[in-house]
Order: sequence, then C-alpha cells, then structure tokens
Amino acid sequence: MPPEANIRENLGHVQARLAKALREAGRGESDARLIAVSKSHDADTVRAALAAGQREFGENRVQEAQAKWPALKKEYPGVVLHLIGPLQSNKAADAVALFDVIETLDRPKLACALAEAMAKHNRRPLCLIQVNTGAEPQKSGIPPEEADALIALCRDELKLPVAGLMCIPPLDEEPSLHFALLGEIARRNGLAELSMGMSGDFEIAAAFGATWVRVGTAIFGARTG
Repeated sequence: MPPEANIRENLGHVQARLAKALREAGRGESDARLIAVSKSHDADTVRAALAAGQREFGENRVQEAQAKWPALKKEYPGVVLHLIGPLQSNKAADAVALFDVIETLDRPKLACALAEAMAKHNRRPLCLIQVNTGAEPQKSGIPPEEADALIALCRDELKLPVAGLMCIPPLDEEPSLHFALLGEIARRNGLAELSMGMSGDFEIAAAFGATWVRVGTAIFGARTG
C-alpha cells in the first residue's frame, strides 16, 4: 500500500483502540482526543493524515513547525496544533504565534515569557503544565511537589489560560502510577485536561482519565529524525 493508505489504516486502528479503551473504562468515546505526533515527518506525510480526517497534531520543535505548518493550516482549516517538546523562553513569542496548545509550560521564567508574548500578539493558546512525574533529571517538567505553586502563579497571578497537565512517564516504570499522580494533581487544582499516553501506553492512559493522547509511531511509523 502507498504511504497515504498506510497512514489512513493506522489512524483507523489507533482510533478504534482508543474508543475501545474508553468504553472499557466506562467513559464516552469522545472523552479523549487523539493528537497525531508529526514531529520529524515531512509535510506530505502529514498531509496524508490530514486527508484522512485527523485535525489535532503535535510537534516537538518550534522551528520545524514554522517550516511545515503555516501552509498546512491554510490548506486545512480547523487544525489544532500542540507544542509537545521543550520550549525555550526566547522562543515563547514564536510558539504563541503558531501553536494552539502549549503543553510544556514547566517553569516561572517561561510562564512570564508566555504571558508577555500573549499580551503582545493578542493570542491566547491553551497551556498545560508539564509535570516530571518520574523526577528524571534529563526530562523537562516541574517536580510534582512544586506543581501546585506553578499552577497558582500561571493561572492566578499571570492569568494564563491553564487548561490542564501533561506528563511523560519513565520508560522503565509502570505508567499507571504516573497517570494516577497526574490525575490527582489535576483534581486538586480543578484542571480538566490531561495529556498523557503515547503509542505504547495510550490505552492505559485512557483508563486513567486522559483527555488527550499523543500517538506518533503507531500512526506514522518510526521517526526519520
């Protein structure tokens, strides 16, 4: 099959698996939305997913997304673009201009830069606080014990549109423990959105309350970069 047919078929399989996981968890099939992680895949590959009806996508790097997405967004109105990779404070304005959801807000300096950029551009993409649930030094994210304070700063002082939380569990640990922790932090702070779960564990995430799951390899195949 040509790549477009493969991607359409893969999307259908992932959507069916997500719907089944949600049903089995006693949730509605629309309670979690699929983010197709298109990082490192070229515009033609992404266009195949767009042609198949996918409208939410995740990118890791601002510069890569700037090269790929402005034209695609014009072609396909209604696309929701998520930044799911680490964000440098000096790229905050570029991220605010392009992305609809910024999932990797993880420190006060970045929060201040985003608040300034939103005021300047008069654009307010949704923000998720990234929590480093595994306390992994190589990963971005606020430590769990500091999350409440960062949420309060972002939401109450800076008036950022904080919608929820995001996490990436350690590869060698049971993901459900991390999903449960993220859900608890969200509940006590009154946050509705939980971005958690990737190709290998999104069905578990759906059972633990994910409202967005981020799936790349199961849709597009192995990354090319």
